[in-house]
Order: sequence, then C-alpha cells, then structure tokens
Amino acid sequence: MGRIGHIVGGDISWIPHHWIFGLIIIIVPFFFKKVSKKTKISILLFGLGVLFSDFRDFLRLETFQPEDVSIVKFWGVD
Repeated sequence: MGRIGHIVGGDISWIPHHWIFGLIIIIVPFFFKKVSKKTKISILLFGLGVLFSDFRDFLRLETFQPEDVSIVKFWGVD
C-alpha cells in the first residue's frame, strides 16, 4: 500500500503523505470494543507497515509536499 501511495499519489500536492494514513490506521483499532484481539493486532501491524514505508517523510513531518516519484524502489524504505 505504501509503494502504491508513493507512486500513484506522490506527485499530487493536495494528497497528504501516506505516513499520515498509517498513523490513522494505527489509532483506529483502539476504538473498536467488539473486535477480537487478533484483528486489532493485525490492523495495528498493517498501520505500522504503512507508516514505515514512508518513514523518512514521517521523521521530517512532511505532510503535503510532492514526492520525487522518478526513483521507484519496491523494497526500499522511503
């Protein structure tokens, strides 16, 4: 999801960086009361994966700046 967000929406300046969506996904499981613990952990880990895929921009707190999408690395941490 992180790579797709980087490549498809990385050059659009009005779409926030996908690390923001990762933080939202990390917070979401804490609001569900009737969901199993296994599901909550799965959602949390998915959110962490999205966050870490854009970790450099998270550390810089970049929110709406366009990204350089000319360099496409599938396994690299952005």
